[in-house]
Amino acid sequence: QVQLVESGGGLVQAGGSLRLSCAASGRTFSAYRVGWFRQAPGKEREFVAAISRSGGSTYYGDSVKGRFTISRDNAKNTVFLQMNSLKPEDTGIYYCAADLVIGLSVAVSQSQYDYWGQGTQVTVSS
Repeated sequence: QVQLVESGGGLVQAGGSLRLSCAASGRTFSAYRVGWFRQAPGKEREFVAAISRSGGSTYYGDSVKGRFTISRDNAKNTVFLQMNSLKPEDTGIYYCAADLVIGLSVAVSQSQYDYWGQGTQVTVSS
């Protein structure tokens, strides 16, 4: 089992940057693939980015491609989401999620993840 804690959210102007962190408990974090999702007010939670166990594979939602970068440091049990060129439509609660897996694939569906953090608020002003 793993516990996830997100941090790094806040208020930023459009065009600015934020770096979110997802810190995981446990000694086997390298066995989990990780994803970031977000939920805007009044909207469904949507996929943002995903990374494989090793960090060798990544995948992004269309709305964030070229602006966001997901990475991980397994030695520090942490996954990062670097967000650049932020837009007001990026506003929402950002959640990280983890899934224990044997292979090196990524997962883009919420149903594939068993563990979720509590979320961190990101607000982008225009």
